[in-house]
Amino acid sequence: MPGTRAPRRPFSGRRVVLGVTGGIAAYKAVTLARELTLAGATVDVVLSQGALEFVRPLTFEALTGRPAFSSLYPAGDPLLHIRLARDADAVVVAPATANLLARAAAGMADDLLTATLLATAAPVVVCPAMNDRMYAHPATQSNLARLKEFGYHVAGPAVGPLAWGEGEGPGRMLEPDEILAHAGRALEGRSPLAGRRVVVTAGPTREAIDPVRYIGNRSSGRMGYEIAAAAWRRGADVLLVSGPSHLPLPIGVEVRKIESAEQMRAAVADALPQADALVMAAAVADFRPATAADQKIKKESGAVPQILLEPTADVLRATREVRRAGAVIVGFALETTDVVENGRRKLEGKGLDLLVVNDATEPGAGFEVETNRVVLLQRDQPDEALPLMTKAEVADRILDRVEGLLPAAEPAA
Repeated sequence: MPGTRAPRRPFSGRRVVLGVTGGIAAYKAVTLARELTLAGATVDVVLSQGALEFVRPLTFEALTGRPAFSSLYPAGDPLLHIRLARDADAVVVAPATANLLARAAAGMADDLLTATLLATAAPVVVCPAMNDRMYAHPATQSNLARLKEFGYHVAGPAVGPLAWGEGEGPGRMLEPDEILAHAGRALEGRSPLAGRRVVVTAGPTREAIDPVRYIGNRSSGRMGYEIAAAAWRRGADVLLVSGPSHLPLPIGVEVRKIESAEQMRAAVADALPQADALVMAAAVADFRPATAADQKIKKESGAVPQILLEPTADVLRATREVRRAGAVIVGFALETTDVVENGRRKLEGKGLDLLVVNDATEPGAGFEVETNRVVLLQRDQPDEALPLMTKAEVADRILDRVEGLLPAAEPAA
């Protein structure tokens, strides 16, 4: 059931085996199957016998448009586990119970799911889900360590409410959107960004007028958040320096929250010496009040306040003193006139490797929308004007360019 959502990288055209085992978190696997399918993946669901006590094959079949499997010896297809294992681009087990972890760590193949795991060469993501005492048991911890030695990626567990009456603790399965992100990272494969340190800035900055008012802009931070998420999906170690934003934080990304342009300058300066790439997607305020009032400015006084402005630090230009040799530096510019010409001047003047420029007056681009239309400017390269696309798609096009610029740079120590 692909729905109306457009397929997206890296799920489009890929095959995912979703293993579901017998735990209460199995109900979340229903949503995960739907999200994987909507993202463009072909999803084959494999249910353990225990899972059949919680969810039924028909539910998954209605959401994926494909049969769901549970028998190791289905009629007429004795090599089903081999076919599933061979055709999979990734295997995700959610929930992965303590029992499943133990059997997989021991190399058992006593049901369809464990036989598929033993036969596949695809990346495997296991999402533990169990009581906190079961999770903490040395046997479970040993099994998880063994699976990591096999190359399995362990996603979670989270700390949160467990089964009724059990309170909270480590053992709760990650939410479907979190698992989807881990599945995307597994599907992405080896990237030039893998193991690299990438710093991304996002969102607006706020410059205080008084304790309750500020000068800011309409940036939501979405472009920078999408870049950070895509860089992590490609295997990078990502720091997101974010101004105020209401967006959910990207999965797997380290986040440092700031308010003002000066705080952003300090955070970037602190992180940049270890960075292989900097992507400055934030909309940093150009001006701030020369002085901020200590108390709220009262309207009742009758006087109209006169606010003297002064320039803020140019965060991107200031990075020139702390850039690591070989680091890739990407800037953003939002223009209203002479878009490409102004962009070219910024590209050269700030010593950038790549500039992403767009027109603030362009419908469907800029602030507070999920789409963008940009031009990529690179020294000694022709301009590339991208069509209107989602900011997630723009993020991947930018990172494709960053990867192309990386080979001359050694990973940061």
